[in-house]
Amino acid sequence: MTSARPVDPYSQDGQTYHPPQAYPAPPGGAPSVGPQQGGGTDGAGVRRPRTGARTVPRTRKARLRVAKADPWSVMKVSFLLSIAIGICTIIAVWVLWMVMDAMGVFSSIGDVIIEATGSEDGSGFDLEAFLSLPRVLMFTTLIAVIDVVLATALATLGAFIYNLSAGFVGGVEVTLAEDE
Repeated sequence: MTSARPVDPYSQDGQTYHPPQAYPAPPGGAPSVGPQQGGGTDGAGVRRPRTGARTVPRTRKARLRVAKADPWSVMKVSFLLSIAIGICTIIAVWVLWMVMDAMGVFSSIGDVIIEATGSEDGSGFDLEAFLSLPRVLMFTTLIAVIDVVLATALATLGAFIYNLSAGFVGGVEVTLAEDE
């Protein structure tokens, strides 16, 4: 009586497991896995390319439409970008002030202004005291904070306006291409 159980592929009773083959073995030889083994020359077990296959890579293109811009994500991104621009502005003003002070620009212009605005009873306008580094950096920081608030608000408002106009005209169409 035979059992209805399948043969165990890992059993030790002499039966070996053979996985299913994608291509039949060439006649009269060992099974060929690929062309590197030098199987039959008749091509029975070797996969050959199609004769009409393209040799030039094809560039895929897709036309997409930006139908909606999420105002919350636009606000977050514009906030972070405007903070980065504000920090860069403060650092650039600091470096520019240091370079101009090292070159003696403030002292030479200050001497000319003091000479032009001076009187017999007192000295004139002191440019070096007015354009001190802490005062310039405080003014730059104030401008940067105002810029952060305005840029964030304007970008978010722009997202709302884009969503309204995209509802009427369909949005911006973008063509994407894939390079190979």
